Amino acid sequence: MVERVARRLKVLGDPVRLQILNALRVHEELSVQELMDATGQRQANMSKHLGLMLREGIIARRKESINAFYTIKDPTLQGICLLVSNRLREEGETE
Repeated sequence: MVERVARRLKVLGDPVRLQILNALRVHEELSVQELMDATGQRQANMSKHLGLMLREGIIARRKESINAFYTIKDPTLQGICLLVSNRLREEGETE
């Protein structure tokens, strides 16, 4: 179990993946092109990050014709990100 938690946190530890998750949090569902526009990433890099997050069970994919749409699959992610963000904000206020 500890190894799975460490693997999940490692996947979440990448700034690009956090940008992707934030865009999905705000918009709920986005296509690859919309994610590329939101993050400034190129197709190959986006595909790499999306594939990793899909394999880890962090996001889900829905295909419609030739387009793929992504959503956040793990409902705990918003809470985790919110907790960490709030704590960092608090730390910044005390420094």
